[in-house]
Amino acid sequence: MNLVLQTKIEQIPQVMFYPVLEDNQAIVKLIESFDYEDQSAILTRLKTEKFVGKKSQVFVINEPELSVVLLGSGQNKKLNPEDWRVLAGQIIAYLQKYSAKNIGLVAQNWFKNNSNLELLGQSLAEGLLLASYEFIKYKKPDKNKINIIIENIFVEIDQVKKNKFQKGWDVGMLMSEATNLARDLVNEPAGVMTPTFLADTARQIAKDNSNITVKILDKEACQKLGMNAYLGVDQGSEQPLQFIHLIYKPARKSKEIIALVGKGITFDSGGLNIKTGDSMSQMKIDMAGSATVLGIFASIGKLKPNMEVHGIVAACENMPSGTALKPGDVISNMQGKTIEIGNTDAEGRVTLADSLAYAQKKGAKIIIDLATLTGACMIALGPEYTALFANDKDLARDLLKTADSTGEKIWQLPLPEEYKELNKSKIADINNIPNTRYGGAITAALFLQEFINQDIKWSHWDIAGPAYAEKPFNSYTPQGGVGFGVRTLLTWLLAK
Repeated sequence: MNLVLQTKIEQIPQVMFYPVLEDNQAIVKLIESFDYEDQSAILTRLKTEKFVGKKSQVFVINEPELSVVLLGSGQNKKLNPEDWRVLAGQIIAYLQKYSAKNIGLVAQNWFKNNSNLELLGQSLAEGLLLASYEFIKYKKPDKNKINIIIENIFVEIDQVKKNKFQKGWDVGMLMSEATNLARDLVNEPAGVMTPTFLADTARQIAKDNSNITVKILDKEACQKLGMNAYLGVDQGSEQPLQFIHLIYKPARKSKEIIALVGKGITFDSGGLNIKTGDSMSQMKIDMAGSATVLGIFASIGKLKPNMEVHGIVAACENMPSGTALKPGDVISNMQGKTIEIGNTDAEGRVTLADSLAYAQKKGAKIIIDLATLTGACMIALGPEYTALFANDKDLARDLLKTADSTGEKIWQLPLPEEYKELNKSKIADINNIPNTRYGGAITAALFLQEFINQDIKWSHWDIAGPAYAEKPFNSYTPQGGVGFGVRTLLTWLLAK
């Protein structure tokens, strides 16, 4: 996608896209400004097709040299960044039916009482690139399908505003590329997406960015560190574990270290507490937290936030075999805390016990972990929301505010002190499952909190719902891996 910014669009594109509010008078006025010879016929058709600017409505004016497409926003007063992203996604939906390589936009028409140029550029880039995403690596080419190949996007914009728009566009492209990498990782079948594949991806990211380094710990190194919780989950698999530690360092030394920890179970069979067939069919996505972390690191070296950031993934499989962890076993994490295994299918929190401990050992003072941790979270919040838990009010507020700006849906759930009793074990420091069927997302978060030191600011994201979209969430989030959290956390890091 080549962005061409001009004060007056000189080359006539094939299609011009105009967003409109749900305002019939304003729509009529816009059409009248085009000064078509058959204006009355167009206005009659507008009335016949009942186009009033409702969300997802599209009205097309086809002329020999240029087609004009009006995109309904459904808004009455103004457009916000999420509207821009959704409308950009509508552009891609239109181009799936109408082949065009050169498209045009008039920046002024996209403002609609919101004139933040950088955000407009960023949001349009995100909507266009994210909506264009497909995972067709294993499919034969469809000869009848229109391939979306946008060569040039012509944007009419004042000369003095070009730099801000371009800056936002560049950030949006980097965030979208990072998100799409995370989507690719989630969409890969488990036979490809092994711990070694994840580790190789991390190595490539470090190779491509001079300000990022990577260390991969093997089984022997993890044994020396006392990561027996992580090792216990891994011991039923024939695939070698890979403990991934990425480090981004800014140009100036950072005062504190932020760690992003991703659950990295590349396939979850349930272990000896094996899942049923239906429950197991999509368990390739159980590494979505790690995909988000790697996606962030794919662009963080170019976006260059001012904080030192560590990315940590304990990658392994959870498989049943003669060597697998058994229900009732007791293992310890690298802090020496003992865990009774009440159920081998609650394995992600067990590996995170070592990941979180490792992050603190490396000096992290702020930790955010992302994990497809509980089905209970989906029962509580449905498929599109992530549950956020945090031990610090300011951290939670900042993350929620950032998510609101990126359009990623997050809802905070509590960490009630009185519920800690539910995770108690009779023979170990803690059990990996609670003694009740209720509040499963909360008790899982409380389990993780047991491995967080009191001086650490920590937030846990249960992304079980939006890690994978069974059907499209919106115009720019198609079915499949979502890459949830990449844009929110990159935006949050850039604001630090």
